[in-house]
Amino acid sequence: MIRDPIPAPGALADASRRRWLQGVGAAGLVAGGATLSPAGAARAAALKTHARIVIAGSGLGGLALANRLSRMLDGAKITVVDAKKEHNYQPGYTLVATGVWPVGKVRDANARFMPAGVEWVQEMVAEFDPAGNAVVTTSGRRIGYDFLVVATGLHLDYAQIEGMDVGAIGRDGLASVYASPQAAQATWSALDAFRRRGGTALMTLPAGPLKCAGAPLKMTFMVADRLRRAGTLAASKILFHTGLPQDTVFGVKVVNDKVLAYWDAFGVERHHLSKLVAVDIGARRATFASPEGERQEVPYDFLHVVPPMRAPDAVKNSALAAQDGPMAAGGWLEVDKDTLRHKRFPNVFGIGDINGTPRGKTAATVKKSAPIVAHNLVEAIAGRDADQKFDGYTSCPLIVREGSAMLIEFDYDGRLTPSLPMIEPLQESWMAWLMKYRMLKPAYLAVLKGRV
Repeated sequence: MIRDPIPAPGALADASRRRWLQGVGAAGLVAGGATLSPAGAARAAALKTHARIVIAGSGLGGLALANRLSRMLDGAKITVVDAKKEHNYQPGYTLVATGVWPVGKVRDANARFMPAGVEWVQEMVAEFDPAGNAVVTTSGRRIGYDFLVVATGLHLDYAQIEGMDVGAIGRDGLASVYASPQAAQATWSALDAFRRRGGTALMTLPAGPLKCAGAPLKMTFMVADRLRRAGTLAASKILFHTGLPQDTVFGVKVVNDKVLAYWDAFGVERHHLSKLVAVDIGARRATFASPEGERQEVPYDFLHVVPPMRAPDAVKNSALAAQDGPMAAGGWLEVDKDTLRHKRFPNVFGIGDINGTPRGKTAATVKKSAPIVAHNLVEAIAGRDADQKFDGYTSCPLIVREGSAMLIEFDYDGRLTPSLPMIEPLQESWMAWLMKYRMLKPAYLAVLKGRV
């Protein structure tokens, strides 16, 4: 049974809140290590060019680059290729899935963020032809380029889990925060029903690269919080099955050890090297496999599915994908981790989840890397070397319970890189919660518009 050693969040003194907010205000709205550019700040003269630039994808990375490049270049032809008409604030999915936010807070129109003068081809890229400097859309249209930015995001490979039905999320205790705003909302429906009666919560985490690696941990913390608030925690069990090795749930060791200490304190039962391979939704039974192929069937009342993730087929099946090494199996974009320039096609750059880098599939990664990619691409257009380097910055506001979080920031080497005053990275606080709940979305929108 689950113990409950964590007290309910208490109120932080008003004076402390005011001091912290004043500090943030003086910095000009800091979010994950970035400061919003002041209005009217001097800008470098735009580079005159007739270069044709194709941006594949209109998520945070694609739109951030489109907005930046439209101001940094004079005369360039910029084309964004993506059929997606709705823009989703994915960092807010965990808040929707745990009943903190309404789903409307994570949904917007892509057209609202598309810069003037940029051509928007509302189709998906079906094929990349880097040798021919072209992309081919789903309708068969061939679009040539001088420079390409790959910002496709990744593919949620639910198909690897036998019996999984994304359309069933929200029913029979089935949950998954990743699939869409609707899936996040349906996840809250399943969690809301579960917390009222309690039972067995089965949380999952696959091995391999995935976006927002903290999300499965946040969901585990918040399931415990929702059970506690409903008075059903003591009569419930939380089981965490992961494909990762023993005593590993997060890639940064000091953060990993902190999370495990929390979970040990309130009795989360961990099962390592245990991969979710099948689910019987109607019977509420999940099947896990060990590396040796041994299978175990586990009954549940609530199941949170985190699918394996890989590159979209158009990238994975192209010459742009990593040819060998740890990134080859997932078909990730083969970029230099420092410049984010393709290793074999120098007129190709990558941004966001698609990149085959050691870390960095978060919105914070895009925030830090978008100015670097834009600068390096402009330098390439001008015939100069890509001279700015990305350090792998990633930020994870790790929710511990409603009203309290830890703001974890780190680089490629797993070194903590705290950037905000009065927030200790391994100390849970209301201030870190405030960043997640209230301040990160305005900063995200500033990144989207190319202002950060």
